[in-house]
Amino acid sequence: MLQRKQTLWALLAVICAALTFKFAFYSGNMAVGANGHVFLEVKAAPVLAFGKDSAGAGSVLILIVTVILIAGILINIFNFKARKKQLWITLGLTFLSLLNILLYWRSSGVPPFTEGSFNIGAIFSLAIPVFLLFAARGISRDQKLVKSADRLR
Repeated sequence: MLQRKQTLWALLAVICAALTFKFAFYSGNMAVGANGHVFLEVKAAPVLAFGKDSAGAGSVLILIVTVILIAGILINIFNFKARKKQLWITLGLTFLSLLNILLYWRSSGVPPFTEGSFNIGAIFSLAIPVFLLFAARGISRDQKLVKSADRLR
């Protein structure tokens, strides 16, 4: 019964991470050749293109980090018996989500975009560490509740 609010926060983080496959973090036009432009999006799903004109070169690493993040959060939800371990894993996943945001940021600046903008996927990516920190706060509160209940027995 102790696995309460932090499960909801973790599930919201998983939903946001899954939505980054659908919605782009950054999109814009990239100059190709003398007069051509190509519309590219930076999102968790890799762009299948080859050469230096590809914005998807960093997308494979983003894909791997996002999949590890989703799997780690889902596994961590069922790790409720060991709250201390769950707390440390949640904090590690928070660091991994911040690394994911850094990868998105670098990938959106690597190709020479002539014009572009951040999309709704950026909000989803920024919400993941916030939800994970809320989950960590819930785990630590449950841990304190169990310790106080053990003292009363």
